[in-house]
Amino acid sequence: MITKDIEIEDIVENYPYLVPELAYHGIICVACGEPIWGTLKEQADRKDITEEKFGRIINEMNRIIAEKSADCADRVLKGDRGLC
Repeated sequence: MITKDIEIEDIVENYPYLVPELAYHGIICVACGEPIWGTLKEQADRKDITEEKFGRIINEMNRIIAEKSADCADRVLKGDRGLC
């Protein structure tokens, strides 16, 4: 689950599919092949993202995680473990 206090490194490691989505919102997670240091909130503050928009971004990230988890569970039930 994504929270405001999650470390960028944890997002890159555990949810790499979120990196492009965060970049779309102006939150860069990787520079020169290495994760950016700090929390998601610290990066959002550096980009002057409002609290309202930041809340929407977190909700969207958690929705994406939930959809991916549900999709993986469905595929496992069908016998296809693929890239879950």
